[in-house]
Amino acid sequence: MMKEFDLIIYGASGFTGRLVAEYLNSEYGAAGDLRWAMAGRSKSKLAQVRDEMGLPADTPLVVADTSDSASLDAMVARTKVVATTVGPYQLYGSDLVRACAEAGTDYVDLCGESVWMRHMIDQHSEAAQKSGARIVFSCGFDSIPFDLGVYLLQQEAVKRFGAPFKEVKGRVRAMKGTFSGGTAASLQESVKRARSDKEVFALAINPYALVPGFAGPEQPNGDVVQYSEELDSWEAPFIMAAINTRNIHRSNALMDSMYGEDFLYSEMLLTGPGEKGEKIAKAVAGDKSMAGPDAPKPGEGPSKAEREAGLYDVLFYGVTKAGDKIAVGVKGDR
Repeated sequence: MMKEFDLIIYGASGFTGRLVAEYLNSEYGAAGDLRWAMAGRSKSKLAQVRDEMGLPADTPLVVADTSDSASLDAMVARTKVVATTVGPYQLYGSDLVRACAEAGTDYVDLCGESVWMRHMIDQHSEAAQKSGARIVFSCGFDSIPFDLGVYLLQQEAVKRFGAPFKEVKGRVRAMKGTFSGGTAASLQESVKRARSDKEVFALAINPYALVPGFAGPEQPNGDVVQYSEELDSWEAPFIMAAINTRNIHRSNALMDSMYGEDFLYSEMLLTGPGEKGEKIAKAVAGDKSMAGPDAPKPGEGPSKAEREAGLYDVLFYGVTKAGDKIAVGVKGDR
């Protein structure tokens, strides 16, 4: 049956959802080939955002509330894909995943909450497989550049050497940008739950949390400041590694262990050589601001100027037993 929309942005009146709506409007317009709609709890807020963006008055607005299952079911029945920016997902996303999995509607989000993701996998994989729904988590900076970087590197390794690298290292060479309040809120909620529940904590620190039933080799420790001789740089813990590493191991599992069942992966932030590099690395390792009271609040986020200046540059590399090396760079900017 033909769906009314190709894509619905759920949370379109929020900080990140509005950015998605602005992008779709600039790329496709309100009456272009892509049939899209803005969705959220409040029609008046959606209308306000629509008007502020200069969209036509007949731009579709869909009202749905995470506390109202019937409204979510009605929304997902109207579209091929739901893109949701409403987090923390462990508080507001579960019923939407359920609705999409049952209806055969594809789902994408920006989630970095691995324990919740595992719960969704356990609860709704069977329904999604039956309906044909594709449930895809973490479709933002975490973890698209990292997942694709490893994939491209391993493809090239197989092409050149006939086998994937047993170990891949992901190293962030440059990154400029700030987090939104929604990201901070998700991190804070995850930390709170892990501290209060031993089972949640155990799952949170498990590198194979998103691969039910699999127990692979012990993974490298990316939580400790260290010096890399091969890159001549100090390395600091990278805040996104906690979710990126989990997603990369899940991708490996979903591709029938394309990288091998003994695959090792680590992810860290390069801070440069010498005393300065070491000092920066230690400062990064001790930074807890994202989980503290000074973090941005929901609805807050980087300014347009900060977003326009944002960038990232990530290096992925592997070395064979014979010493052959391949490196892949993944970059993004505005």
